[in-house]
Amino acid sequence: MLAAAGGAIGLGNLWRFPYVTGENGGGLFVVVYLAAIGLVGLPILIIEIVLGRASRHSAVGAFGVLLGRRTGWQALGWLGVAAASMALSCYAVVAGWSIHYLVLAARGALAGVTADRVQSMFGALYTDAGWNLAWALVFMAVTVGVVLGGVRKGIERWARFLMPALFCILLVLLGRAITLDGFRPGFDFVFALRADQLTPAGVLEALGHAFFTLGVGVGSMLTYGSYLDRKAHLVKDALAVAGLDTLVALAACVIIFPIAFTYGLETAHGPGLVFVNLPIAFGRMPGGGILAPLFFALLAFAALTSAISMLEVPVAYLIDERGWRRRRAVFTAGGLIALASVPAALSGGGGFFGQGLTQLVGKNWFDLVFDAVTNWMMPAGGLGFAVFGGWVLADATRRAQFPSTFADVLYRGWLLVLRFGVPLAVVTVFLHAIGLL
Repeated sequence: MLAAAGGAIGLGNLWRFPYVTGENGGGLFVVVYLAAIGLVGLPILIIEIVLGRASRHSAVGAFGVLLGRRTGWQALGWLGVAAASMALSCYAVVAGWSIHYLVLAARGALAGVTADRVQSMFGALYTDAGWNLAWALVFMAVTVGVVLGGVRKGIERWARFLMPALFCILLVLLGRAITLDGFRPGFDFVFALRADQLTPAGVLEALGHAFFTLGVGVGSMLTYGSYLDRKAHLVKDALAVAGLDTLVALAACVIIFPIAFTYGLETAHGPGLVFVNLPIAFGRMPGGGILAPLFFALLAFAALTSAISMLEVPVAYLIDERGWRRRRAVFTAGGLIALASVPAALSGGGGFFGQGLTQLVGKNWFDLVFDAVTNWMMPAGGLGFAVFGGWVLADATRRAQFPSTFADVLYRGWLLVLRFGVPLAVVTVFLHAIGLL
């Protein structure tokens, strides 16, 4: 359960959610996001775990096992393998930024920095292909090392260390945020309901982010579900994963926005909110020399727990479906993803993958891949899991994965949302992505 929670808790919570909340005015955006988690993300999370535990196979093989024959539904598993691999190739670059800033903070290089200096530091890092690639490869090497240990000696062992460490650091930072002058306005920004701040585009942004932050739609939760003990309470574990994921996202906002309000920093700063605003604040804050390394260590830990779950998707496929030994599967999948991270690392520069592609199609390689995964592949995967789990999977197989104490009315309510509510929500996200909504 800790490993699955770690797979959900990542840069989506600590990096992306705060900045999209800032861009959409907080308040009602957070309410819509919470509703999306409960009504869309959680039902898909549950069905992924159900499919994994019922089949005891990877995302590709699960459908053939459950239907007892080769089936076109296996394409859904292939989509998950591709999406997880592509996402990790970009994720490694942002995780590399976290490591870079952790090193800077530990050296005291962020102490007393001016706003102009921080802007130039981030701009230099973003466009420096060498540093981006070096840190991305370091991060991938660490991820490969963890996954190489297997489920119990690798993933579970590290989850037992990384997740408690992550929560301890979060509590320390939260305690400091409470003492700041900007805590009250920052807290109000996150939770006060202001109807004029929420737009239809913001509603769809919240819906789409619910997929990204829980990591559903790529088969990682299906893969972890295949390792889940049959005696485990599946619904409680899914609720714990979704609850911890949401709690960390909200805690990140309650840490970041009080800091921004205390030091007069812009809340709608986009992706640079964490890597530009916070270093400025830590440089001015009493005790910032200690808090800055803690915060960027938190980012790096969260990135690693998510990266582990992404890498496990293609690794599980190679082990289950190809019969490879774990060592060969991990090095092959990890090596290919590390190779795919090269164009992502070059995206901030002036070459083909950066300015070249931007001039051709309006986006660099990183943005193209990231948008393809988050706006298309993850929602498509979520829709596929919902349709297969709700309409194709035998009811007896589906119901058998729920504990006998799980009320029939709750099961039927979940199934109703899975069959009708989730597809409607996903189609809405698609229509928004192509500009029809």
